Amino acid sequence: MMKSIRPFRLIQNLSVVFLFFIGFTHPAFAQEWKAKWISMDLPETDKINVWIGFVKEVNVKNVPKSALAKIAVDSKYWLYINGKLVVFEGGVKRGPNINDTYYDEVNIAPYLKTGKNIIAVDLWYFGKQGFSHHDSGKAGLLFDLQSNGLTILSDETWNVNRILSYKMADKPHANFRLPESSLLFDAREVDKRSMHINDESQASQHAIVVAKAGDAPWNKLVKRSIPQWKDFGIKKIHKKDIIRDGDTLKCKLPYNMQFTPVIALKKAPAGQKITLATDNFYHYDGDDDIIRAEYITKEGKQQYESPGWMNGHYMYVVASNDIEFDFIGYRETGYNTEFAGEFHCSDEFFNKLWQKARRTLYVTMRDNYMDCPDRERSLWTGDAVLESEESFYALSPSSHELSKKWLLEMFGWQREDGSLHSPIPSVIWGRELPGQILATIGHYGVWNYYLHTGDKEMIEFAYPKSQKYLDLWEFQDNGLVKVRKGEWNWGDWGENRDITLLYNLWYYLALKSQHAIAIELGYSKDQEILASKMAKLKAAFNQVFWKDGQYRSTEYEGLTDDRAHALAVVSGIAEPEKYAEIEKVFETQHHASPYMEKYVFEAMYIMGIPAKANQRHKQRFEKMVNNNYFSTLFEGWGIGKEGFGGGTVNHAWSGGGLSILHGYMAGIRPYKPGYDEFIVSPNVEGIKNLHTLVPSIKGNIILDIRNTNNLLSLKLHVPNSTKARFSLPKEYDMDNLVIKRNGKSLKDFVKEGKEILLEGGKWSIQAKKKN
Repeated sequence: MMKSIRPFRLIQNLSVVFLFFIGFTHPAFAQEWKAKWISMDLPETDKINVWIGFVKEVNVKNVPKSALAKIAVDSKYWLYINGKLVVFEGGVKRGPNINDTYYDEVNIAPYLKTGKNIIAVDLWYFGKQGFSHHDSGKAGLLFDLQSNGLTILSDETWNVNRILSYKMADKPHANFRLPESSLLFDAREVDKRSMHINDESQASQHAIVVAKAGDAPWNKLVKRSIPQWKDFGIKKIHKKDIIRDGDTLKCKLPYNMQFTPVIALKKAPAGQKITLATDNFYHYDGDDDIIRAEYITKEGKQQYESPGWMNGHYMYVVASNDIEFDFIGYRETGYNTEFAGEFHCSDEFFNKLWQKARRTLYVTMRDNYMDCPDRERSLWTGDAVLESEESFYALSPSSHELSKKWLLEMFGWQREDGSLHSPIPSVIWGRELPGQILATIGHYGVWNYYLHTGDKEMIEFAYPKSQKYLDLWEFQDNGLVKVRKGEWNWGDWGENRDITLLYNLWYYLALKSQHAIAIELGYSKDQEILASKMAKLKAAFNQVFWKDGQYRSTEYEGLTDDRAHALAVVSGIAEPEKYAEIEKVFETQHHASPYMEKYVFEAMYIMGIPAKANQRHKQRFEKMVNNNYFSTLFEGWGIGKEGFGGGTVNHAWSGGGLSILHGYMAGIRPYKPGYDEFIVSPNVEGIKNLHTLVPSIKGNIILDIRNTNNLLSLKLHVPNSTKARFSLPKEYDMDNLVIKRNGKSLKDFVKEGKEILLEGGKWSIQAKKKN
């Protein structure tokens, strides 16, 4: 019928609790590690997709109030205590840098009892490299709990066994970018030793000690800085959402999500194969083989959940007609954050866009920001620049930790020569994409992270590493930079890319970020050097490349590059007197991919043509926004061959418009680092009403706007710990505003130039258009 596929893991009636914690991504040896890395002997020919069960019986005299277990693995683990599931898919894919390994910290005290306790860990060793995981070459577990009156350490006293019920699914195997394998689970081989071990005597052999903490191949241990996954619980798919087509049950999910499939059988003969996959696997795979699951039945009633997550809009269950299902379901998991941001306006297109952008963003967040959750799961750093900004507007502050992890890893993988590359963590693909790297260390990367978070430690860490990379670039005598080809001279998907323009502009934005950071850190000499480089580059860029009303490099022969003109505007290289000519470029040239369109929209807002920006937004994104099948946005302008790079249907770089809606239509952007002050400068031409909530680290910023005839009415909540810098487009009269604060009319305002400073409180503002 279709591609061959299959399923996952038997479920007991287990309560699932996910323990939220946030740490810092640096080596942590405040407490001496006493545990040993343990494993078992594995045949040399059998080291990919290996499952191992570890068990330890522990007698507890007094249960401590807190018992922090430090747990490190290669690659993932499921932790059970006394038969209860404590951690579902613990562990972060390996690679804070090219050498070291992450560890989790979990408080297991709530699961302990006085007397005999059974600690059990099911470990999944990927056994292969990928674009998002650096394989150590060895399966291993480290469990270190040192608490008052209680010590539990992994060593040779732990028992271990191979979980033989897990195998490799039949071909096609997942493509080389994915370290995960498609799992086959054979329920006929399940015994008490192979799953959720409840008795020490049931394990077949003692573990072997393979290393001390800090030794190779895992090296230094770095505390996980992102929370454990959020578990939405197991949900049954309603019968009305299941359609049978021959041997295939097509089960509709509420939206594209990260999930593990669940099946419960009333009865089945032994030895039947059931395939579990998604519509992505069968139809929208990004032009490569992706994850699925297979399940071999035992006789009778049974229930199973496959631990390898997949994603899609539909779950496909392929099974013979003599298998009777009790229910088909799923467990959604994902990054532990809240959908805290809000946006709604009178234009339904932008409401749909915002909803799809947020959904697309969330499905591309887990161990790291991903380009797509199906074909690659890779941290392409240019994608992360956009994803990070989207998360600041759409999600609660717990999402900031993923942005921090992205930057720490990017610089953690910096080569000795100073070059940076992506995706990381990976040793099988590490090409330098100069444009994406410059975007990362630049205004929209490191500096934007600092603006939204106020994390000064990050800019102190990033500044010298960014400078080391910038110093690799060579300057021409006139102040322009020479094109650095790196290892992939990409620039963007699509045609008509003027790489010389793009790289000079991205470099300027990186200098702009470094200059701003130098000011923050008090590096006065660096400020002067960076300012001089910026001035020379800007002058040369306009002198050399601006001809006949457009920017164009001398060697470039394609059509005028709209992306480059966008970067010229947002960087500040293009002065306002050039805006009229650049506007013509945006009207006639449409070459940017969804990745770069965000910068075009931003440029048009900066140029004071928001209605035309909105019009272009609709024109470019109409096909994917108005597609009723997909809840997510595509990699390219279409699907499959109509897209770019394989045409995935969930690519967060396409959601950059979400940031535009908050930052430029609503006009809310941080002005000082950490939202000590923020901008409120709405542009609602053609928009009758708008509501937005920005979940800043200073508190929720809430803005409601009504735009009727010539009157603009705003209600703005400013958190008490910050200030707003309020302004309106030039067609509004800023000298005759009607302003109330907390219900009290005010006549005197604090002004700085054309902006009014608004202290914390609830503000009501009315403005009229000028005559």
